[in-house]
Amino acid sequence: MVAVIGVACLQPLDRTPYLSAGYHRETWGRWEVTRSAMKATTGRVKAGWERVRLTPTVGVDEDAGAGRFRQVPLAGYGARKGRPAEPGGEEVWVKALVVEAGGKRVAWVALDALIVPWEVAEAACRELAENPGLRREEIYLGATHTHSSLGGWGEGIVPEMFAGPYQPGVRTWMTRCIVAAVRGAAGKVSEATLATGDFAAPEWIRNRLVGDAGRVDEAFPWMAARKRDGTMAVIGVFGAHATLLGADNMRFDRDYPGAWASGIEATPGRMAMFMAGAVGSQSGRGGGASGRDRVRTMGEALAARTLESMERASFSGSIELGAAGVELTLPSLHLRVTEELRLRPWLSRHVLPVRPTTFLQTARVGGMVWLSMPCDFSGEIRSEEHTSELQSRQYLVCR
Repeated sequence: MVAVIGVACLQPLDRTPYLSAGYHRETWGRWEVTRSAMKATTGRVKAGWERVRLTPTVGVDEDAGAGRFRQVPLAGYGARKGRPAEPGGEEVWVKALVVEAGGKRVAWVALDALIVPWEVAEAACRELAENPGLRREEIYLGATHTHSSLGGWGEGIVPEMFAGPYQPGVRTWMTRCIVAAVRGAAGKVSEATLATGDFAAPEWIRNRLVGDAGRVDEAFPWMAARKRDGTMAVIGVFGAHATLLGADNMRFDRDYPGAWASGIEATPGRMAMFMAGAVGSQSGRGGGASGRDRVRTMGEALAARTLESMERASFSGSIELGAAGVELTLPSLHLRVTEELRLRPWLSRHVLPVRPTTFLQTARVGGMVWLSMPCDFSGEIRSEEHTSELQSRQYLVCR
């Protein structure tokens, strides 16, 4: 009987080289059709930005469209066991920056959230295709990856383990906030200048998997748009997990990305957006005795470094801008039981419902290239001898 169950539920790992696999051929075929759209064009810069409050109102009768809920769990830690968020804490936001140049347009959207659920991303992109007419590859979605924001958006065993019981209304609310932020930003587009830059911050990041035996992604890239009146929107990217606050925190909190944003926004007329980088193997170091002290110390230090870097930057009224995207066909899910055996795909889908495709995209702003990853991508992915081909441009891998 055990042998029969084993045969029905298990099979060897598929070690077919990916270049020979069907999912690779399917994706490459789509890319051949769409990659011509990646060509960037140069033109005068226009930009607009907007922020929308994402914090739900809890303890009230539910009206998801207005962000009203009886309760909402926090996403990020299974140890919370789906408990609802407690009153108080920080406001969380959706912030959007729309940039236009040379007939191209790209919208960057950052949520103070663990992730942007794919159901939310697809729903928001459908609405934004109608108004203001943005294509999917022109909408660059990202999250701060704070482990203390809205949960309840995931349906199934694994999502509900770390995001709490599924509440469909949370998806509705997140979608509405994204759409409102992008439409608001698009409606404020006007002449602007733009600058990009980066600095190294090794003192604030560590390899959370192998410690000092591993490497860290120490770069903190940024991009800023500035209007004639001095108002400004700034996007920052860093690879450290936003987990300075642990599972004992039961209130909405932006973690160190929020402290960074507050430091940038201390000057009136500025809006700061944070997107998690390649956080898969990276954590923040922080400083101070308590979680809140660590959050403040790390966030404020990174904000000060960002402002220093921006002071040395040259803002330009003309940039090269482009965007492209492709639907990526995924291999069948490999949930390993041993080093050589996995659950059969039909069973894996019951345990972890993963879609057969995902969407990857890139945006180019002058010498900066943005690459999106729908997962916790690792900040340690290649050896030194393979870096030469990447030296000519600055690449940002954003979650």
